[in-house]
Amino acid sequence: MKNWKKIAIVIGVVVVVAAVVGFSVMQSRKGVVQVQTGKVGKSELASTVTASGEIKPKTYVNVGSNGYGKITKLYVKEGDRVKQGQILATLENIQPEADVEATRAALEAARTDVVAQQAALKTSTADVNRARADAQRAELDWKRAEQLYRDQLIPKSEFDAKKAAYEAAAANMEQSQSRVAQAKAQAEAATRRVNQQAATLRRYSDVLSKTVYTAPFEGVVTNLPVREGETVVMGIQNSPGSTLMTIADNSVITAEVKVDETDIVNVKLGQPAEVTIDAIPKKKFKGTVTEIGNNALLRSTGVATSQTTGGTQEAKDFKVVVTLQEPPENLRPGLSATAKITTATRQNVLAIPIQALTIRQRGDLEPKNKGKDKGSVQAAEPEKAKLAKEELQGVFVIRNKKAEFVPVETGITGTTDIEVLSGLKDGDEIITGSYKVLRTLRNGASVKIDNSAPKKEEEQS
Repeated sequence: MKNWKKIAIVIGVVVVVAAVVGFSVMQSRKGVVQVQTGKVGKSELASTVTASGEIKPKTYVNVGSNGYGKITKLYVKEGDRVKQGQILATLENIQPEADVEATRAALEAARTDVVAQQAALKTSTADVNRARADAQRAELDWKRAEQLYRDQLIPKSEFDAKKAAYEAAAANMEQSQSRVAQAKAQAEAATRRVNQQAATLRRYSDVLSKTVYTAPFEGVVTNLPVREGETVVMGIQNSPGSTLMTIADNSVITAEVKVDETDIVNVKLGQPAEVTIDAIPKKKFKGTVTEIGNNALLRSTGVATSQTTGGTQEAKDFKVVVTLQEPPENLRPGLSATAKITTATRQNVLAIPIQALTIRQRGDLEPKNKGKDKGSVQAAEPEKAKLAKEELQGVFVIRNKKAEFVPVETGITGTTDIEVLSGLKDGDEIITGSYKVLRTLRNGASVKIDNSAPKKEEEQS
């Protein structure tokens, strides 16, 4: 036999043996799933809620126009620090000042009328007293004349004269009493006119005072949208009035953020927060949650749901105020900020990677009974069918080189890990990836562990 034939036979035998070995290996690996695993261990977890918003002073006020008029003088400029009661601006006040002066003069005239009426009342009272005395004297003279006339000591003419004099004096007294009542009514009317003019003076004085604007508290002018000579108007009904300026107390600075409705239930007063400001990169500021809104805000408009007329399925947020502990002096209202609120912390707890969690239906975890009708599941009772569709949260644990689904109860969620309350123990080896494998992996499937770095194509899938 030639050498080349011997070599060909040897090569053929090697190829056959290699094919048999390869086939055997492929058969042994048939149905084996390649997975990535990790160990269940203890760690520290912190659950956080992240929300964005803007920087705002805790106390600020928009100084709005209380009347209609032209700005005659601005005493401050944007960025100025003002004290409480300091004059900020004045409006044109010619007409209000004239109204005040005219009403003040009318008030003085009304007060003079009161004095005159009171004097007239005193005069009328004196006239009544004099008329009463005259009537009493005339009555005595008439009674004396009546007795003398009965005794026929005086003629009837003299008696009639005394009687007429008494009646005249009585009528004069009644007339004086009427003048007293009239004087009292006039004095009371004059007093009411004084009160009326005083009320009118207060009204015009209030209108005049609204042409001068003062600082309600000590702070900084953070916004000044008007100029001298501009005309401002006050708001009416749903139309807002002109805003002259904004005064802010920068001693307490807050970050007002909007928290998603799914996270607001975990936010509580007093929780610590970490605030980052876009204008001051690479620096974090500590803060505390000091206010939580009770009314939901529509995400697109920022309007409270209580102010809408109909229901909506639009996403909603809640306002949360975080007070900064040591704010820098160069902070300005309106700067964009992001707050990371720590809602819960756990020390030395069992934790697993979040991606290891998966969902399976209870019916998929039960062993398949061969030999039964395929339609037995459809023929099952409604309660059993419903139970079979119940979704369970759990992880796949490596046991005897197979993936065993174990339901778990979870606690708080950290950045990458989640707390495990029950179902696992320290040191358990669980399947953590890949996502494609976890999505399709069956309970009891044989697995092969490969914890090498995943390929880019696998990560993208």
